[in-house]
Amino acid sequence: MTNINLSEISNLIKKQIETYKDDIKTETVGTVVSVGDGIAIVHGLDNAMSSELLIFPNDVYGMVQNLEKDDVGVILLGDSSKITEGDTVKCTGKILQVPVGEAVIGRVVDPLGQPLDGLGPITTTETRPIEVKAPGIMERSSVNTPLQTGIKALDALVPIGRGQRELIIGDRQTGKTSIAIDTILNQKGKDVICIYVAIGQKESTVSNVYETLKAHGAMEYSFIVSATASDPAPVLYLAPYAGVSMAEYFMHKGKDCLIIYDDLSKHAVAYRELSLLLHRPPGREAYPGDVFYLHSRLLERSAKLSEELGGGSITALPIIETQAGDISAYIPTNVISITDGQIFLQADSFYKGIRPAINAGLSVSRVGGAAQTKAIKKVSGTLRLDLASYRELEAFTQFGSDLDQATKARLDRGERTVEVLKQGLHETLSFEKETIILYALVNGYLDRIEVKDINRYEHELYRDLDISEVGKNIINEISNTKALPKELDSLNDYLSNFNKRFF
Repeated sequence: MTNINLSEISNLIKKQIETYKDDIKTETVGTVVSVGDGIAIVHGLDNAMSSELLIFPNDVYGMVQNLEKDDVGVILLGDSSKITEGDTVKCTGKILQVPVGEAVIGRVVDPLGQPLDGLGPITTTETRPIEVKAPGIMERSSVNTPLQTGIKALDALVPIGRGQRELIIGDRQTGKTSIAIDTILNQKGKDVICIYVAIGQKESTVSNVYETLKAHGAMEYSFIVSATASDPAPVLYLAPYAGVSMAEYFMHKGKDCLIIYDDLSKHAVAYRELSLLLHRPPGREAYPGDVFYLHSRLLERSAKLSEELGGGSITALPIIETQAGDISAYIPTNVISITDGQIFLQADSFYKGIRPAINAGLSVSRVGGAAQTKAIKKVSGTLRLDLASYRELEAFTQFGSDLDQATKARLDRGERTVEVLKQGLHETLSFEKETIILYALVNGYLDRIEVKDINRYEHELYRDLDISEVGKNIINEISNTKALPKELDSLNDYLSNFNKRFF
Protein backbone atom coordinates (compact mmCIF):
# COMPACT_ATOMS: atom_id res chain seq x y z
CA MET A 1 0.00 0.00 0.00
CA THR A 2 1.43 3.38 -1.07
CA ASN A 3 2.27 5.76 1.74
CA ILE A 4 0.60 9.14 1.21
CA ASN A 5 2.51 12.10 2.65
CA LEU A 6 -0.34 14.24 3.91
CA SER A 7 1.92 17.24 4.62
CA GLU A 8 3.13 17.30 1.00
CA ILE A 9 -0.44 17.26 -0.32
CA SER A 10 -1.35 20.01 2.13
CA ASN A 11 1.62 22.17 0.98
CA LEU A 12 0.71 21.62 -2.66
CA ILE A 13 -2.89 22.71 -2.10
CA LYS A 14 -1.72 25.80 -0.17
CA LYS A 15 0.66 26.75 -3.00
CA GLN A 16 -2.11 26.40 -5.60
CA ILE A 17 -4.42 28.58 -3.49
CA GLU A 18 -1.70 31.23 -3.14
CA THR A 19 -0.95 31.34 -6.89
CA TYR A 20 -4.60 31.21 -7.99
CA LYS A 21 -5.60 34.16 -10.19
CA ASP A 22 -9.17 35.01 -10.91
CA ASP A 23 -8.61 35.79 -14.63
CA ILE A 24 -11.73 35.81 -16.71
CA LYS A 25 -10.95 36.12 -20.43
CA THR A 26 -13.67 37.87 -22.41
CA GLU A 27 -13.92 37.86 -26.18
CA THR A 28 -16.23 39.76 -28.48
CA VAL A 29 -17.61 37.24 -30.94
CA GLY A 30 -20.12 37.36 -33.74
CA THR A 31 -21.71 35.07 -36.28
CA VAL A 32 -21.36 35.08 -40.07
CA VAL A 33 -24.77 35.85 -41.59
CA SER A 34 -23.71 35.74 -45.25
CA VAL A 35 -20.49 35.42 -47.19
CA GLY A 36 -19.44 35.72 -50.84
CA ASP A 37 -17.30 37.69 -53.33
CA GLY A 38 -14.76 38.60 -50.65
CA ILE A 39 -17.41 40.13 -48.37
CA ALA A 40 -18.88 38.80 -45.12
CA ILE A 41 -21.82 40.21 -43.17
CA VAL A 42 -21.36 39.49 -39.43
CA HIS A 43 -23.97 39.82 -36.68
CA GLY A 44 -23.26 40.43 -33.01
CA LEU A 45 -20.06 42.53 -33.06
CA ASP A 46 -21.54 45.54 -31.27
CA ASN A 47 -18.13 46.90 -30.16
CA ALA A 48 -16.28 46.49 -33.47
CA MET A 49 -14.24 49.47 -34.70
CA SER A 50 -13.91 50.71 -38.26
CA SER A 51 -10.85 49.07 -39.94
CA GLU A 52 -10.55 46.58 -37.03
CA LEU A 53 -8.96 43.22 -37.79
CA LEU A 54 -11.26 40.21 -37.29
CA ILE A 55 -10.34 36.51 -37.08
CA PHE A 56 -12.46 33.98 -38.99
CA PRO A 57 -12.09 30.18 -38.89
CA ASN A 58 -9.28 28.52 -40.92
CA ASP A 59 -6.90 31.45 -40.29
CA VAL A 60 -8.79 33.86 -42.55
CA TYR A 61 -8.66 37.52 -41.54
CA GLY A 62 -11.07 40.30 -42.32
CA MET A 63 -11.26 44.07 -41.90
CA VAL A 64 -14.37 45.92 -40.72
CA GLN A 65 -15.58 48.23 -43.47
CA ASN A 66 -19.27 48.94 -42.73
CA LEU A 67 -20.71 49.67 -39.28
CA GLU A 68 -24.49 49.28 -39.30
CA LYS A 69 -27.17 49.02 -36.64
CA ASP A 70 -27.30 45.22 -36.34
CA ASP A 71 -24.46 43.95 -38.55
CA VAL A 72 -20.96 44.82 -39.70
CA GLY A 73 -19.75 44.52 -43.28
CA VAL A 74 -16.31 42.91 -43.46
CA ILE A 75 -13.88 42.68 -46.37
CA LEU A 76 -12.05 39.35 -46.34
CA LEU A 77 -8.27 39.19 -46.70
CA GLY A 78 -8.15 35.50 -47.55
CA ASP A 79 -10.03 32.73 -49.28
CA SER A 80 -13.76 33.34 -48.71
CA SER A 81 -14.55 29.72 -49.69
CA LYS A 82 -13.14 28.61 -46.32
CA ILE A 83 -15.91 30.49 -44.49
CA THR A 84 -19.53 29.41 -44.19
CA GLU A 85 -22.68 30.91 -42.71
CA GLY A 86 -22.89 30.41 -38.95
CA ASP A 87 -19.10 30.52 -38.39
CA THR A 88 -17.88 32.30 -35.28
CA VAL A 89 -15.89 35.55 -35.75
CA LYS A 90 -13.64 37.11 -33.09
CA CYS A 91 -12.60 40.74 -32.64
CA THR A 92 -8.88 41.39 -32.13
CA GLY A 93 -9.13 44.94 -30.80
CA LYS A 94 -6.40 45.93 -33.31
CA ILE A 95 -6.50 48.11 -36.39
CA LEU A 96 -5.09 46.38 -39.48
CA GLN A 97 -1.31 46.88 -39.64
CA VAL A 98 1.45 45.96 -42.09
CA PRO A 99 5.08 45.04 -41.35
CA VAL A 100 7.55 47.83 -42.16
CA GLY A 101 11.30 48.32 -42.01
CA GLU A 102 14.54 47.83 -43.91
CA ALA A 103 13.73 44.11 -44.36
CA VAL A 104 11.17 44.85 -47.11
CA ILE A 105 13.76 46.51 -49.41
CA GLY A 106 14.54 44.29 -52.39
CA ARG A 107 11.43 42.17 -51.85
CA VAL A 108 8.08 41.58 -53.54
CA VAL A 109 5.25 41.49 -50.99
CA ASP A 110 1.46 41.39 -50.94
CA PRO A 111 -0.58 44.18 -49.26
CA LEU A 112 -0.37 42.34 -45.92
CA GLY A 113 3.43 42.25 -46.07
CA GLN A 114 3.68 38.53 -46.91
CA PRO A 115 6.53 37.67 -49.32
CA LEU A 116 5.66 36.67 -52.89
CA ASP A 117 9.21 36.25 -54.24
CA GLY A 118 10.13 32.91 -52.64
CA LEU A 119 13.12 34.44 -50.84
CA GLY A 120 12.00 33.43 -47.36
CA PRO A 121 10.13 35.27 -44.60
CA ILE A 122 10.46 38.99 -43.96
CA THR A 123 11.92 39.41 -40.47
CA THR A 124 10.89 42.72 -38.96
CA THR A 125 9.35 43.58 -35.61
CA GLU A 126 7.87 46.96 -36.57
CA THR A 127 4.41 47.53 -38.00
CA ARG A 128 2.35 50.56 -39.02
CA PRO A 129 -1.44 50.97 -39.32
CA ILE A 130 -2.69 50.75 -42.87
CA GLU A 131 -4.67 53.97 -42.42
CA VAL A 132 -3.16 56.97 -40.63
CA LYS A 133 -3.89 60.67 -40.66
CA ALA A 134 -1.85 62.60 -43.22
CA PRO A 135 0.75 65.12 -41.94
CA GLY A 136 -0.81 68.47 -41.02
CA ILE A 137 0.01 71.88 -42.49
CA MET A 138 2.54 72.80 -39.79
CA GLU A 139 4.29 69.43 -40.13
CA ARG A 140 5.10 70.05 -43.79
CA SER A 141 7.67 72.18 -45.53
CA SER A 142 7.64 73.51 -49.09
CA VAL A 143 8.91 71.35 -51.93
CA ASN A 144 12.45 72.59 -52.55
CA THR A 145 14.55 69.61 -53.72
CA PRO A 146 14.30 68.22 -57.25
CA LEU A 147 13.53 64.59 -57.93
CA GLN A 148 15.36 64.02 -61.20
CA THR A 149 13.59 61.60 -63.54
CA GLY A 150 16.44 61.38 -66.05
CA ILE A 151 13.87 62.08 -68.79
CA LYS A 152 14.65 65.35 -70.62
CA ALA A 153 11.04 66.24 -71.44
CA LEU A 154 9.97 65.82 -67.80
CA ASP A 155 12.91 67.51 -66.08
CA ALA A 156 12.63 70.46 -68.47
CA LEU A 157 8.86 70.89 -68.96
CA VAL A 158 7.15 69.21 -65.98
CA PRO A 159 9.75 69.05 -63.19
CA ILE A 160 9.01 67.02 -60.07
CA GLY A 161 10.12 67.96 -56.54
CA ARG A 162 10.56 65.64 -53.56
CA GLY A 163 7.27 65.55 -51.69
CA GLN A 164 5.17 66.33 -54.78
CA ARG A 165 2.23 64.34 -56.20
CA GLU A 166 2.47 64.28 -59.99
CA LEU A 167 -0.19 62.37 -61.92
CA ILE A 168 0.77 60.30 -64.99
CA ILE A 169 -2.32 60.08 -67.19
CA GLY A 170 -3.03 58.66 -70.63
CA ASP A 171 -4.63 55.86 -72.63
CA ARG A 172 -3.61 52.21 -72.54
CA GLN A 173 -0.19 51.41 -73.99
CA THR A 174 1.13 54.99 -74.15
CA GLY A 175 4.17 54.48 -71.90
CA LYS A 176 2.82 55.48 -68.45
CA THR A 177 4.51 52.63 -66.56
CA SER A 178 7.73 53.12 -68.56
CA ILE A 179 8.03 56.72 -67.31
CA ALA A 180 7.50 55.54 -63.72
CA ILE A 181 10.06 52.71 -64.04
CA ASP A 182 12.65 55.02 -65.67
CA THR A 183 12.19 57.45 -62.77
CA ILE A 184 12.92 54.61 -60.32
CA LEU A 185 16.02 53.59 -62.33
CA ASN A 186 17.29 57.18 -62.24
CA GLN A 187 17.25 57.23 -58.40
CA LYS A 188 20.30 54.96 -58.27
CA GLY A 189 22.88 56.49 -55.94
CA LYS A 190 20.54 59.35 -54.96
CA ASP A 191 19.48 57.89 -51.56
CA VAL A 192 15.79 57.53 -52.49
CA ILE A 193 13.74 54.47 -51.45
CA CYS A 194 11.39 53.47 -54.30
CA ILE A 195 8.10 51.57 -53.98
CA TYR A 196 6.18 50.20 -56.95
CA VAL A 197 2.55 49.36 -56.07
CA ALA A 198 0.91 47.13 -58.69
CA ILE A 199 -2.90 47.33 -58.50
CA GLY A 200 -4.81 44.92 -60.73
CA GLN A 201 -1.86 44.33 -63.10
CA LYS A 202 -1.20 41.00 -64.78
CA GLU A 203 1.27 38.82 -62.89
CA SER A 204 3.49 38.73 -65.99
CA THR A 205 3.59 42.55 -66.00
CA VAL A 206 4.68 42.68 -62.33
CA SER A 207 7.28 40.01 -63.06
CA ASN A 208 8.66 42.08 -65.97
CA VAL A 209 8.87 45.17 -63.74
CA TYR A 210 10.75 43.14 -61.11
CA GLU A 211 13.19 41.74 -63.69
CA THR A 212 13.80 45.21 -65.18
CA LEU A 213 14.52 46.74 -61.77
CA LYS A 214 16.73 43.81 -60.82
CA ALA A 215 18.69 43.92 -64.09
CA HIS A 216 19.49 47.63 -63.57
CA GLY A 217 20.42 47.18 -59.89
CA ALA A 218 17.36 49.13 -58.73
CA MET A 219 16.00 46.43 -56.37
CA GLU A 220 18.83 47.39 -53.97
CA TYR A 221 16.79 50.48 -53.02
CA SER A 222 13.27 49.41 -54.11
CA PHE A 223 10.47 47.00 -53.25
CA ILE A 224 7.21 45.98 -54.90
CA VAL A 225 3.75 45.72 -53.33
CA SER A 226 1.72 43.51 -55.61
CA ALA A 227 -2.04 42.98 -55.83
CA THR A 228 -2.58 41.38 -59.22
CA ALA A 229 -5.70 40.98 -61.35
CA SER A 230 -6.32 37.50 -59.92
CA ASP A 231 -6.53 38.83 -56.34
CA PRO A 232 -9.93 39.63 -54.79
CA ALA A 233 -11.15 43.25 -54.72
CA PRO A 234 -10.38 43.76 -50.96
CA VAL A 235 -6.69 43.03 -51.59
CA LEU A 236 -6.59 45.49 -54.51
CA TYR A 237 -8.29 48.09 -52.32
CA LEU A 238 -5.67 47.74 -49.57
CA ALA A 239 -2.57 47.68 -51.81
CA PRO A 240 -1.84 51.45 -52.14
CA TYR A 241 -2.53 52.09 -48.43
CA ALA A 242 -0.13 49.28 -47.51
CA GLY A 243 2.50 50.70 -49.86
CA VAL A 244 2.31 54.23 -48.44
CA SER A 245 2.36 52.89 -44.85
CA MET A 246 5.63 51.11 -45.65
CA ALA A 247 6.96 54.33 -47.24
CA GLU A 248 5.99 56.41 -44.18
CA TYR A 249 8.35 54.34 -42.02
CA PHE A 250 11.26 55.64 -44.12
CA MET A 251 9.86 59.19 -44.37
CA HIS A 252 9.70 59.50 -40.58
CA LYS A 253 13.32 58.29 -40.44
CA GLY A 254 14.28 61.38 -42.49
CA LYS A 255 14.62 59.55 -45.82
CA ASP A 256 13.19 60.39 -49.24
CA CYS A 257 10.78 57.95 -50.91
CA LEU A 258 9.24 57.64 -54.35
CA ILE A 259 6.00 55.65 -54.65
CA ILE A 260 4.29 54.61 -57.88
CA TYR A 261 0.57 53.67 -57.83
CA ASP A 262 -0.05 51.63 -61.00
CA ASP A 263 -2.87 52.33 -61.39
CA LEU A 264 -5.58 54.16 -59.43
CA SER A 265 -8.25 53.57 -62.10
CA LYS A 266 -8.25 49.87 -61.21
CA HIS A 267 -8.15 50.83 -57.51
CA ALA A 268 -11.35 52.87 -57.92
CA VAL A 269 -13.01 49.98 -59.78
CA ALA A 270 -12.08 47.56 -56.95
CA TYR A 271 -13.51 50.00 -54.39
CA ARG A 272 -16.70 50.36 -56.44
CA GLU A 273 -17.07 46.57 -56.44
CA LEU A 274 -16.65 46.43 -52.64
CA SER A 275 -19.09 49.27 -52.09
CA LEU A 276 -21.79 47.76 -54.25
CA LEU A 277 -21.40 44.37 -52.53
CA LEU A 278 -21.69 46.16 -49.16
CA HIS A 279 -24.93 47.79 -50.43
CA ARG A 280 -23.61 51.34 -50.27
CA PRO A 281 -25.65 53.68 -52.46
CA PRO A 282 -24.11 54.15 -55.93
CA GLY A 283 -23.58 57.60 -57.44
CA ARG A 284 -22.09 58.82 -60.71
CA GLU A 285 -20.92 55.93 -62.93
CA ALA A 286 -21.96 53.61 -60.03
CA TYR A 287 -19.01 54.82 -57.92
CA PRO A 288 -19.86 55.45 -54.25
CA GLY A 289 -20.05 59.01 -52.98
CA ASP A 290 -16.76 58.76 -51.06
CA VAL A 291 -14.59 57.70 -54.02
CA PHE A 292 -12.94 61.16 -53.99
CA TYR A 293 -12.04 60.66 -50.32
CA LEU A 294 -10.65 57.22 -51.23
CA HIS A 295 -7.83 58.83 -53.24
CA SER A 296 -7.49 62.13 -51.41
CA ARG A 297 -6.68 60.52 -48.05
CA LEU A 298 -4.16 58.28 -49.86
CA LEU A 299 -2.35 61.01 -51.80
CA GLU A 300 -2.39 63.52 -48.92
CA ARG A 301 0.00 61.17 -47.10
CA SER A 302 2.68 62.16 -49.62
CA ALA A 303 4.53 65.15 -48.20
CA LYS A 304 7.83 66.85 -47.56
CA LEU A 305 8.18 66.95 -43.76
CA SER A 306 9.59 69.95 -41.90
CA GLU A 307 13.21 69.94 -40.74
CA GLU A 308 12.04 69.52 -37.11
CA LEU A 309 10.48 66.18 -38.11
CA GLY A 310 13.57 65.02 -40.01
CA GLY A 311 12.88 66.49 -43.45
CA GLY A 312 11.88 63.13 -45.01
CA SER A 313 9.53 63.00 -47.98
CA ILE A 314 7.22 60.80 -50.03
CA THR A 315 6.88 61.70 -53.72
CA ALA A 316 3.86 60.07 -55.35
CA LEU A 317 3.44 59.29 -59.04
CA PRO A 318 -0.13 57.96 -59.32
CA ILE A 319 -1.12 56.56 -62.72
CA ILE A 320 -4.60 56.93 -64.25
CA GLU A 321 -5.77 55.26 -67.43
CA THR A 322 -8.07 57.28 -69.69
CA GLN A 323 -10.47 56.08 -72.37
CA ALA A 324 -9.78 57.73 -75.76
CA GLY A 325 -7.89 60.57 -74.07
CA ASP A 326 -10.92 61.70 -72.03
CA ILE A 327 -9.41 63.51 -69.03
CA SER A 328 -12.82 64.93 -68.11
CA ALA A 329 -14.15 61.55 -66.89
CA TYR A 330 -15.04 61.09 -63.21
CA ILE A 331 -11.93 59.43 -61.75
CA PRO A 332 -9.38 61.40 -63.87
CA THR A 333 -10.90 64.77 -62.83
CA ASN A 334 -10.94 63.65 -59.19
CA VAL A 335 -7.26 62.70 -59.16
CA ILE A 336 -6.21 65.76 -61.22
CA SER A 337 -7.79 67.98 -58.56
CA ILE A 338 -5.94 66.14 -55.74
CA THR A 339 -2.47 66.15 -57.33
CA ASP A 340 0.09 68.93 -57.92
CA GLY A 341 0.13 68.58 -61.70
CA GLN A 342 -0.13 65.96 -64.41
CA ILE A 343 1.97 64.40 -67.16
CA PHE A 344 -0.45 63.80 -70.02
CA LEU A 345 0.62 61.16 -72.55
CA GLN A 346 -0.95 61.35 -76.00
CA ALA A 347 -1.65 58.22 -78.01
CA ASP A 348 -1.22 60.00 -81.39
CA SER A 349 2.29 61.16 -80.49
CA PHE A 350 3.19 57.70 -79.18
CA TYR A 351 2.17 56.02 -82.46
CA LYS A 352 4.16 58.63 -84.43
CA GLY A 353 7.29 57.51 -82.56
CA ILE A 354 7.51 60.56 -80.27
CA ARG A 355 8.40 58.81 -77.02
CA PRO A 356 7.88 59.71 -74.22
CA ALA A 357 4.62 60.93 -75.78
CA ILE A 358 4.20 63.94 -73.49
CA ASN A 359 1.64 66.58 -74.48
CA ALA A 360 3.40 69.80 -73.44
CA GLY A 361 0.16 71.79 -73.60
CA LEU A 362 -1.86 69.65 -71.17
CA SER A 363 1.04 68.63 -68.90
CA VAL A 364 1.87 70.90 -65.99
CA SER A 365 3.80 70.88 -62.73
CA ARG A 366 2.29 73.21 -60.13
CA VAL A 367 5.11 72.75 -57.59
CA GLY A 368 8.24 71.23 -59.12
CA GLY A 369 9.40 74.48 -60.75
CA ALA A 370 10.33 75.72 -57.28
CA ALA A 371 12.62 72.70 -56.89
CA GLN A 372 14.04 72.68 -60.43
CA THR A 373 17.81 73.08 -60.68
CA LYS A 374 18.92 76.55 -61.86
CA ALA A 375 20.75 75.05 -64.83
CA ILE A 376 17.74 73.26 -66.33
CA LYS A 377 15.40 76.13 -65.43
CA LYS A 378 17.64 78.52 -67.37
CA VAL A 379 17.88 76.41 -70.54
CA SER A 380 14.26 75.20 -70.63
CA GLY A 381 12.62 78.61 -70.34
CA THR A 382 11.54 78.87 -74.00
CA LEU A 383 11.01 75.15 -74.71
CA ARG A 384 7.28 75.09 -73.97
CA LEU A 385 6.66 78.14 -76.19
CA ASP A 386 8.84 76.70 -78.97
CA LEU A 387 6.82 73.48 -78.91
CA ALA A 388 3.45 75.27 -78.77
CA SER A 389 4.29 77.57 -81.71
CA TYR A 390 5.70 74.61 -83.67
CA ARG A 391 2.45 72.63 -83.25
CA GLU A 392 0.45 75.64 -84.49
CA LEU A 393 2.72 76.30 -87.46
CA GLU A 394 2.88 72.59 -88.31
CA ALA A 395 -0.90 72.51 -88.69
CA PHE A 396 -0.81 75.75 -90.72
CA THR A 397 1.88 74.55 -93.15
CA GLN A 398 -0.23 71.55 -94.15
CA PHE A 399 -2.05 73.93 -96.52
CA GLY A 400 1.21 74.25 -98.50
CA SER A 401 1.52 78.04 -98.42
CA ASP A 402 4.92 79.70 -98.96
CA LEU A 403 6.85 80.34 -95.75
CA ASP A 404 8.92 83.39 -94.87
CA GLN A 405 12.40 82.88 -93.42
CA ALA A 406 11.40 83.54 -89.78
CA THR A 407 8.54 81.02 -89.89
CA LYS A 408 10.76 78.42 -91.51
CA ALA A 409 13.38 78.96 -88.78
CA ARG A 410 10.76 78.42 -86.06
CA LEU A 411 9.54 75.26 -87.76
CA ASP A 412 13.10 73.94 -88.03
CA ARG A 413 13.76 74.71 -84.35
CA GLY A 414 10.48 73.00 -83.41
CA GLU A 415 11.39 69.85 -85.36
CA ARG A 416 14.74 69.69 -83.59
CA THR A 417 13.12 70.31 -80.21
CA VAL A 418 10.75 67.37 -80.72
CA GLU A 419 13.67 65.19 -81.83
CA VAL A 420 15.87 66.15 -78.84
CA LEU A 421 13.05 65.45 -76.37
CA LYS A 422 12.70 61.89 -77.68
CA GLN A 423 14.34 59.33 -75.43
CA GLY A 424 14.82 55.58 -75.56
CA LEU A 425 13.39 53.19 -72.97
CA HIS A 426 15.54 52.96 -69.81
CA GLU A 427 18.05 55.47 -71.26
CA THR A 428 17.98 57.96 -68.39
CA LEU A 429 20.36 60.93 -68.36
CA SER A 430 22.15 62.87 -65.65
CA PHE A 431 20.82 66.42 -65.24
CA GLU A 432 24.24 67.78 -66.33
CA LYS A 433 23.95 66.10 -69.75
CA GLU A 434 20.30 67.18 -70.01
CA THR A 435 21.41 70.76 -69.36
CA ILE A 436 24.13 70.70 -72.03
CA ILE A 437 21.99 69.17 -74.82
CA LEU A 438 19.11 71.59 -74.08
CA TYR A 439 21.58 74.53 -74.01
CA ALA A 440 22.88 73.41 -77.39
CA LEU A 441 19.30 73.24 -78.70
CA VAL A 442 18.06 76.66 -77.52
CA ASN A 443 21.29 78.42 -78.50
CA GLY A 444 21.22 77.23 -82.11
CA TYR A 445 24.02 74.66 -82.06
CA LEU A 446 21.66 72.06 -83.55
CA ASP A 447 20.18 74.30 -86.24
CA ARG A 448 22.62 73.05 -88.90
CA ILE A 449 22.32 69.39 -87.86
CA GLU A 450 19.97 67.33 -90.02
CA VAL A 451 16.94 66.09 -88.03
CA LYS A 452 17.81 62.48 -88.87
CA ASP A 453 21.30 63.00 -87.37
CA ILE A 454 20.14 64.50 -84.05
CA ASN A 455 20.11 61.14 -82.25
CA ARG A 456 23.66 60.32 -83.41
CA TYR A 457 24.79 63.85 -82.45
CA GLU A 458 23.40 63.39 -78.94
CA HIS A 459 25.11 60.05 -78.32
CA GLU A 460 28.46 61.27 -79.65
CA LEU A 461 28.19 64.43 -77.52
CA TYR A 462 27.51 62.39 -74.35
CA ARG A 463 30.44 60.10 -75.13
CA ASP A 464 32.72 63.08 -75.67
CA LEU A 465 31.59 64.70 -72.40
CA ASP A 466 32.60 61.50 -70.59
CA ILE A 467 36.08 61.16 -72.11
CA SER A 468 37.37 64.67 -72.99
CA GLU A 469 39.08 66.76 -70.32
CA VAL A 470 37.09 69.92 -71.21
CA GLY A 471 33.81 67.97 -71.17
CA LYS A 472 34.57 66.50 -67.73
CA ASN A 473 35.37 69.97 -66.34
CA ILE A 474 32.08 71.40 -67.64
CA ILE A 475 30.12 68.44 -66.20
CA ASN A 476 31.84 68.86 -62.81
CA GLU A 477 31.12 72.60 -62.67
CA ILE A 478 27.40 72.11 -63.48
CA SER A 479 27.24 69.24 -60.97
CA ASN A 480 28.80 71.30 -58.15
CA THR A 481 26.95 74.58 -58.71
CA LYS A 482 23.66 73.15 -60.10
CA ALA A 483 23.85 76.10 -62.53
CA LEU A 484 25.34 76.85 -65.94
CA PRO A 485 29.11 77.57 -65.97
CA LYS A 486 29.91 81.15 -64.89
CA GLU A 487 32.11 81.53 -67.94
CA LEU A 488 29.68 80.52 -70.67
CA ASP A 489 32.48 81.01 -73.21
CA SER A 490 33.95 77.66 -72.13
CA LEU A 491 30.67 75.85 -72.88
CA ASN A 492 30.17 77.77 -76.15
CA ASP A 493 33.75 77.03 -77.28
CA TYR A 494 33.34 73.36 -76.39
CA LEU A 495 30.08 73.03 -78.38
CA SER A 496 31.52 74.95 -81.35
CA ASN A 497 34.58 72.69 -81.44
CA PHE A 498 32.45 69.57 -81.06
CA ASN A 499 30.23 70.70 -83.96
CA LYS A 500 33.31 71.17 -86.20
CA ARG A 501 34.45 67.65 -85.37
CA PHE A 502 30.92 66.24 -85.89
CA PHE A 503 30.67 67.69 -89.39
